[in-house]
Amino acid sequence: MLKKKNLTGLLSAATMTLLAGCGSTPLPPDTGCGVPGGFCAPATPVTSATPVQPTYTPAPQADSGVRTSPVEAPPNADGSMPSASALPAGSNVRVALLLPLESQALAQPAEAVRAGFMAGYERDRAGITVNLVPTGDSSQAALEAYRSAAEQNDIVVGPLARPAVAALATGGVVTKPTVALNHPQTGGALPKQMLVIGLSLEDEARQVADWANGEQPAGNALVVTGRATWQQRLSGAFSARWSELGRQHTTVELPIMDGYVDGNALAELRARLQSETPQLMYAALDANQLRQVRSSLGTSLPTYATATANPGRDAATLPAELAGVRILDLPWTVQPDHPAVGQYPRSGISDSLDLQRLYALGIDAYRVARELAARPTGAFELDGVTGRLSVDMSRPTPAFRRVETGAVVRDGASAATDGRVFDAAPGQLLGQ
Repeated sequence: MLKKKNLTGLLSAATMTLLAGCGSTPLPPDTGCGVPGGFCAPATPVTSATPVQPTYTPAPQADSGVRTSPVEAPPNADGSMPSASALPAGSNVRVALLLPLESQALAQPAEAVRAGFMAGYERDRAGITVNLVPTGDSSQAALEAYRSAAEQNDIVVGPLARPAVAALATGGVVTKPTVALNHPQTGGALPKQMLVIGLSLEDEARQVADWANGEQPAGNALVVTGRATWQQRLSGAFSARWSELGRQHTTVELPIMDGYVDGNALAELRARLQSETPQLMYAALDANQLRQVRSSLGTSLPTYATATANPGRDAATLPAELAGVRILDLPWTVQPDHPAVGQYPRSGISDSLDLQRLYALGIDAYRVARELAARPTGAFELDGVTGRLSVDMSRPTPAFRRVETGAVVRDGASAATDGRVFDAAPGQLLGQ
């Protein structure tokens, strides 16, 4: 796959899963977590709940030259972004950041989240004290660390691993406003003070279905997927939402081995489309797999995909077969020149899109926590680096919604000429 298959992958999901949201190059291999590069908790736990004061040195900002059109809140009249809610004079809100930094498997994604969180803190730290609480792999260690953190802090951000979030959601221990960084998938109602803001494959796929429905009001959709768990989750969520919208679709599951799509299956699909012409294609694939599919089928069919198909920012190596593909992704990865994104330093951790998304999640986690400090039972919106965020803490179960950015992959030649990889998504964007 090209550069983007695993985040939603990386941290996402399903793993025992970790974040549930994006996807790019695999970090550790998929261990049954359900998304490319998904992180699972190892069998041998490492525990610790000792708070330490965080340190952070901002990395220099990089100019990627990538441009796209966001779903965004309007800036102030002078072009600046709206400031965060003011905390009362003399406030000292204590925020605990609970991350599995002592886990061999999860330390790298946890460090990316930590770095992003501290980037947000360094930009707007007035009235906030951050206490870092490193833990190991086990859910029990996370619960013990949470209890201690909740006693000593006003707000808790974390955990990150899905099993730990599930244990927290069902353990009856949530006593302070808590910003969980993954989706517990427990099936029951969440505790009243627990807000879940993790990245979600399913949410992304549903938003793409809404986008495609708005742009392509007639005709059937061809849903192309593989057999991996993350692909099944994406295609299932898109198909379910597509049906809710009253639209018809056909799903084709392609055999894929070591990143390569079976040539015979592609030939059969190409022959089938000569008599059954869909209006559009939704691809639950990574960038390399989608390149192979469009190389075989042609590039004329309007094609939609989620972040897993993002080819990355290197215009020099942009596959021509991906030109025109509509991709939904985080503003952080496709819109670095937007004011909400450009005000934060680029992470020096890694060029991996997976880790960059985790870094962005950390930034928005800090911003959400800061707003909760000012409005613990209220509602607010943020033009975040992971999308437009809506939070309502006044409901019996806190409500959260993230609307991501629509972008279109540019033609390879023009991208190589001016350095741009994405253009504005045409038509009305999500959430507007």
